[in-house]
Amino acid sequence: MQHRTVHDLMTRAVVRVHRDTGFKKIAEILAEYNITALPVVDDDEHPVGVVSEADLLGKQAGQPDPAGLLSSREPRPGSRAPGEAGTADELMTSPPVVARPEWNVVEAARVMADKQVKRLPVVNEADRLVGILSRSDLVRVFLRRDDAIHEEITRDVLERTLGLAASQLTVEVEDGCVTLRGEVTPVHLIAVVERLCQGVDGVVKVRSHLTGRAETALGTAALP
Repeated sequence: MQHRTVHDLMTRAVVRVHRDTGFKKIAEILAEYNITALPVVDDDEHPVGVVSEADLLGKQAGQPDPAGLLSSREPRPGSRAPGEAGTADELMTSPPVVARPEWNVVEAARVMADKQVKRLPVVNEADRLVGILSRSDLVRVFLRRDDAIHEEITRDVLERTLGLAASQLTVEVEDGCVTLRGEVTPVHLIAVVERLCQGVDGVVKVRSHLTGRAETALGTAALP
């Protein structure tokens, strides 16, 4: 089976800023490209952080209230006072959580979930920025056509990987939901079939109605 990788899904034309890019310029770039965050790179194109709308908003929230009605906010321990943060280097979240082009969708999704980030700068072997992966890029996997999912399950999972004849099982795919019916021998292969089908890109859910028969020591099938 050929799983889509970060390389397949990432955006290659990455809008980025440098450490000395100012607050206003960052805001202009975010608005111009209709994006919510930017990787910050050094002179060698190594990502050193990410600056987002939330970072800009945090600076604004830390400013004195013009009406004088709200009390001032104390900066977090170790952080700069809001008035001192005027460049990407001072605003960004660092170090950045990055991805590798060869990662599969599951690896990227788990890192996003574990680190609670919405996007991952993608770096090559030299740790240089080569792309960016967003949550919406991962969701695109689930736009895969049902017929493509059906073909991969019958051809790659059942026939090539497990050596089963496609005619042994009935495979139905609707809106990414896979329904399996039929008999599998030996019975322990049922769990393997279900797991491999669930791992096919674009599969939302697997409904299994598979039955099985155990093999005896003589090689004949018997009811489990």
